[in-house]
Parts: sequence; structure tokens; C-alpha cells
Amino acid sequence: MNFDTAFAACPLVAILRGLTPAEAPAIGDALVAAGFTLLEVPLNSPQPLDSIAILADRLAGRAMVGAGTVLNTGQVRDVIAAGGTLIVSPNTDPAVIGAAAAAGVASLPGYYTASEAFSALAAGATALKLFPADAAPPAMLKAQRAVLPGQVRVLAVGGITPGGMAAWRGAGADGFGLGSHLYKPGKPAEAVAADAAAFISTCKDLA
Repeated sequence: MNFDTAFAACPLVAILRGLTPAEAPAIGDALVAAGFTLLEVPLNSPQPLDSIAILADRLAGRAMVGAGTVLNTGQVRDVIAAGGTLIVSPNTDPAVIGAAAAAGVASLPGYYTASEAFSALAAGATALKLFPADAAPPAMLKAQRAVLPGQVRVLAVGGITPGGMAAWRGAGADGFGLGSHLYKPGKPAEAVAADAAAFISTCKDLA
């Protein structure tokens, strides 16, 4: 599954910060059953490459799996070696973006300013991650949309709740990255499934 297909199916990225390899199968199954097709395991989680390998194998053909908090090109290589095909970063680093693009995997770098957005696109970003969204008003994205190429997909990430999605969608967000309101370490798969369903339902209502 490539990014275009996965994003078209569901423009929500599940950010599984703190996920352990033992939790990965149940959490991955719950998210995919709810409709998620994009999952990231941040590299500051316990044994993240093991979790990525488990999820990538288990969810092959059903979801795109990769890593978050990717900060250097060595980590890009490690994630790809583990089977990950999605490289998500909190910052705009042309070297990281370029390494992902050269390897043929999706790159979603974090940006905050228009300058960072255009630098990321020039380096080969697949889509842009406005981060941290909870430190910015939706009006900022609306203003950026006036100058960004129309086809560029922007995801709002940081503090997103189902109730806050409409304002961001109205400002031009194409999708969302969902963190602690969807998953926290130790959260039972059943509870993750319930929250995932709420996000999916809201997303469909906004489509």
C-alpha cells in the first residue's frame, strides 16, 4: 500500500508513542478494523523497530506502517530495514526528507512556517505535517494555504480531538495526526478501538 492509496482511504495517522512490541498486534488490529490505514511508531518508544516490523508484517496490504520522530538519515535506513514505509519527523530536515524520497518511501516532515513548508517540498516531502497544531490557530493554516501549491496535502498534528477537527478542516487541513487522544501507553485495545471509531466517524462527517 502506498501513501496516496492509504491517505485516500483514511486521512488519519495513528501516532503510537510508547507502544511496545507486545501491544503492537492488538493495537494494530483494532486500528485497522476501525478503518485506519496509516500508523506510525515514534522512535522514542520502547523497541520501536521491533514494533514497526511486527505491524508492517501483520498489516501488509491493509495499512502503511512507519516511524515518527525520525531525526537523521541513519534512522531512515533503520526504519526501512524494519519494513517501514512511512517516515514522519517533527521538523524540516532536507537530509531526512531527501533520504526518504531517494528510498521511495513517504516523508511527512513537520513544519510551522511557510519557509519550512517550501523547504520541505523542495526536498521531496510527500505531504506536510503542521506541528504543533495546538500552538497555532487554524487561521494560520488558512493563510498558508493561500500560498502553498493546491495539491499539497497538509495534516494538522498536535492536540487534535474529534471536536476540534472541523475548524482545521475548514482552514484547509487535508488530514490529521492523532496522538494521546487516540493512544497512550497501556491503553487497552478495546478503548483504542472506541476512540478510533469516534475519529473515523467525525472524519467521514467532514468529508
